[in-house]
Parts: sequence; C-alpha cells; structure tokens
Amino acid sequence: MSSTVKDVMSTHVIAVRQRAGYKEMAAMLHDQRVSAFPVIDDDNRVIGVVSETDLLAKEALEGTVPWTLQRLPRQHVRSQVNGVTAVELMTKPAVTIGPDKSVTDAARLMFNMRVKRLPVVSDDGTLIGIVTRSDVLSVYSRPDAQIQHQVIQDLIVGTFLYDPDRFTVTVKDGIVTIEGTPETSRVGLDIVDAVRHMEGVVAVRDRLSYPLQAPHHPTALC
Repeated sequence: MSSTVKDVMSTHVIAVRQRAGYKEMAAMLHDQRVSAFPVIDDDNRVIGVVSETDLLAKEALEGTVPWTLQRLPRQHVRSQVNGVTAVELMTKPAVTIGPDKSVTDAARLMFNMRVKRLPVVSDDGTLIGIVTRSDVLSVYSRPDAQIQHQVIQDLIVGTFLYDPDRFTVTVKDGIVTIEGTPETSRVGLDIVDAVRHMEGVVAVRDRLSYPLQAPHHPTALC
C-alpha cells in the first residue's frame, strides 16, 4: 500500500500567529533553520505562509520612494513593504494538503506550486503537521529486497495470479528489472505499469519476452 502524507509528515511544526511581528519571525527563521512557516489564526487554522522571500521583500524595498512602489508589478509585494505582522507579510492562500493524500500527490503539488513544504491540515483547515521535500523523498529509502518481495508476492502472485517461476525480478538501487514471458502482451504491459507505480521504485527495466500477436485477417464479404 502506498504511503500517505500522515505516514511521512512531522507533527512538530514551527508556526506563528497572525499577529507575530517582523523581528520575531526573522529570529525564528534563523534560530529554527527553516525557510518558511505557516501562519495560523486563533483557532489554529492555516491562513497563509511566511517565507524568507516575504521578509526579504520588505527589507529590500523599504525606503523606496512612493511613485516607485506604485510601479511594482504585484499588489502583494507593494503591501509587504509596509507590513509589520505575519498577516500583512504572508503569502496567501497557503498551499496545503490533507493527511490522507498520497505522497505522490504531495510531490506533484510541491513541484507544480514550486514550494518546499506543505502545511498538513484537517478538513476544517486546522494545522496538524508539515511535510517537506525530504519527507516525500524518504519513500525511496525502501530496501531493494522489500521492493523485490512486493513485486513477486503482492503483484505477480497476489494480483495477477501468475506462477512466480515464470519471471525473474531483480532490484538494484530502486531500479527493477523484470524478465520472463507473460501469457499475453497486455498482461506484461500491465505488470510493468504496476511496478512503475510502486512506492520506492526509481525506474523499471522491461526485459519481458512478449508473445507474438497472431496476424489479423479481415473476413471477406461475399
């Protein structure tokens, strides 16, 4: 079974309240060795995220003459210059994820939204954890022997009901090589596709010997 976000997330979350001040947040980023943290309201619901970039925008642009501020391309950046609290400086809405989503979903969301971490929230938006890129990548630490066992016992035997002696499965550094002769090409392709989607599999080397397809002879009409 694939891991979910709650399997890899951390429940120790560095977060700030919406009224936290600039100096407090800058110190937390430095002391906690993080580059961003969630902003929560009085009910512990996530309302945004404050990052180093958000704080640097104020530091870099503070003191800029008013007419120059009006020319800045984003309203969010312009408002950050005068912000002094988390709710004024944060990026919103926060990109969050639920605890029951798959690790693959988390990886895809991080990639598409270009973020390094995701606050994990309950159905009502309450902060319950944090998942980072390193947490997501931890699924690739599965031992090769464990992956091999899953391919043979859970997939070939348990799902496709095939004799495991018809296949040879080797795994090295997460790369699965599968050899043998499936009963049909369709079955062989389905096995390879299923292996490719297994947790911890880096790549699949398809070395199956596919049976030749019988030539199709259209029936002549009299």
